[in-house]
Amino acid sequence: MTDINFSNPAPGADVRAPDRAQPRSSDLRWDIIELLFFAYRDFVGDADNELEAFGFGRAHHRVLHFVHRYPGLKVADLLDVLRITKQSLGRVLKQLLEEGYIVQRTGNNDRRQRLLFATAKGETLVAKLAGLQTDRINRALRDISPAGMDAVHQFLRAMIDRDDPDKVLQTILASGATAKAKE
Repeated sequence: MTDINFSNPAPGADVRAPDRAQPRSSDLRWDIIELLFFAYRDFVGDADNELEAFGFGRAHHRVLHFVHRYPGLKVADLLDVLRITKQSLGRVLKQLLEEGYIVQRTGNNDRRQRLLFATAKGETLVAKLAGLQTDRINRALRDISPAGMDAVHQFLRAMIDRDDPDKVLQTILASGATAKAKE
């Protein structure tokens, strides 16, 4: 191996220290990485096309999804789940509130809490978006065996950071484990 002189690099040379932990290109999972990119593109693309008619984007979809799935979700918990700033959520939430897709109520025990609920209008939109995505999922899973389905669930759960502190993700993972235990 040739010694690299970092003290007096050639003009235009890359002067970063070599990263010994960086994997070789041949060790990278390009197959899975690209499949995930394309699967995500098409999975959210179905909903994106529908949302565009309302002047909404993916952030609106995520907010509506979690508010619908977890009625009474606290704004603070929604921030944790989505891993976004108050400012980012504020713009999206304001639009969803003003257009009647979500309502906000104060907490019963703590009046500082802001609890979110989907309205009938919000539930209708969420159902339409979930229907589009469910159709795509069902087409993809049509020929997969029950063992293959278990592998899909296991893979997707393993892709989620286990140290994620948000309560909704814990609920999702716990309910999946509970449902599996009942089978």
